[in-house]
Amino acid sequence: YGTQILFEDISFTVTLGARIGLVGPNGSGKSSLLKILVNEDVADSGSITRKQNLRIGYASQTPEFPDLSCEEVLLQGVSGDDSFELLIKARCLLGKAEFTDFSQNASTLSGGWKKRLDIVRALMVDPDLLILDEPTNHLDLEGIVWLEKLLMRERTGYIIVSHDRYFLENVSSTIIELNRCYPQGLFISAGNISDFMENKNAFLKAQKEQERSLSSTVRDEIEWLRKSPKARTTKSRSRIEKAYELIDTLSDVQRRNKTTNVEIEFSASERETRKLLTTKNLTKSLGDKLLFKGIDLMLSPGTRLGIMGKNGTGKTTLLKVLAGMIPPDAGTIKYADDLRLVYFDQHREHIPPNITLKEALCETGEMVNYRGQYIHVNGWARRFLFSPDRLLLPVRCLSGGERARILIARLMLKPADILFLDEPTNYLDIPTLEVIEESLNEFAGAVVLISHDRCLMDRICTQILGLGVGAEQQLFADLKQWQEGQNQKVQKKEPLK
Repeated sequence: YGTQILFEDISFTVTLGARIGLVGPNGSGKSSLLKILVNEDVADSGSITRKQNLRIGYASQTPEFPDLSCEEVLLQGVSGDDSFELLIKARCLLGKAEFTDFSQNASTLSGGWKKRLDIVRALMVDPDLLILDEPTNHLDLEGIVWLEKLLMRERTGYIIVSHDRYFLENVSSTIIELNRCYPQGLFISAGNISDFMENKNAFLKAQKEQERSLSSTVRDEIEWLRKSPKARTTKSRSRIEKAYELIDTLSDVQRRNKTTNVEIEFSASERETRKLLTTKNLTKSLGDKLLFKGIDLMLSPGTRLGIMGKNGTGKTTLLKVLAGMIPPDAGTIKYADDLRLVYFDQHREHIPPNITLKEALCETGEMVNYRGQYIHVNGWARRFLFSPDRLLLPVRCLSGGERARILIARLMLKPADILFLDEPTNYLDIPTLEVIEESLNEFAGAVVLISHDRCLMDRICTQILGLGVGAEQQLFADLKQWQEGQNQKVQKKEPLK
């Protein structure tokens, strides 16, 4: 991509019925690889051999639709002799995706429903292989569970790019990581994400051992080379060549073993107040629809509140009410004196695509002010795994995960007593997610979080506020308790057989 090599000389096979999770660091080329597989992009070198008459269904990372009904979108571009049969098929798939109004304008759908529509559009071709790029982004938890069930029910094989660890645990039977830390540029592991993490750690540990062993051998060979034998026999020349080969091998292994993690640490104020924010009887409606009613909360330092609920139940609205961005219809919010609030919405804060990475990380000058300390933009970029030679690159050339890291970098510069986070982890790779989890757990203030990432919510939240239809809401001890409550509600609604 420009002068940057995303991946090189990678080889793998996809067999019939394979259920592959494709992971890798942000910017490693996962989306580019998928586009090459579906002929939306061309590889610089190498070849792809496809089964004859192979049908591929593809759902992109950010789907957009024309001004057509959902039904028309599915029928558009699909060929067949029987138009009535295609119409029945489209309606059947829309029903599977839990659409109730097939005539709804596709261009006006929310992000989560656009994802659902794009996935069933990919299924319209009866694919032998389904390729999905970040399908869980913008889906609520109900949507992710729907997708898991759909994938388990369909007979097609698939390749899925995702960083949702619980999702990959449930749907994958093979994990492929695209990463230059491996000799072949990728690592293939049978099993789900737990098996992959275990196998990856074992491989990297063995590669570290290889480096130590090679280092010892190379030291001996260099010592021998320095002695400069008087007679260069054929045997000694052969040893010299082998010594230089060992030096090159060691250099390659050292390069692969050199790993860095993004440095994330959110800025908190030194406030000691126990009650940062309290609410009484918060109520909000959208038109004639009641979103929530009678919400009582108290946020203290160390509180980690997760907000859960279906799309449309008012999660983001509640977050904005708590952050003072919009007023409630009824109820009161009391803030501690001089309270510092930071609100993060990945979809609201738009980074202009034509500015440089440097301008995105440091809006003015050459320095950023982090916790009263001035840090040069080169050092600030390295914290987020951007090499200084990429600082003049336009933002449009960065991957979705790299853009997400820019937003996290901006967030870290704002001291806060309470962090309000609306889907902060979309597109971030698994190592970065783990660093964010650790940083949020160490943050001295309070956190209010909306996320579809069940693993993140499980590890972070000290309580869950579940929003339901109408006036239903309830506090739960953890995500598991909330899910059990949801399952009980579903069972009560199901008719007796």
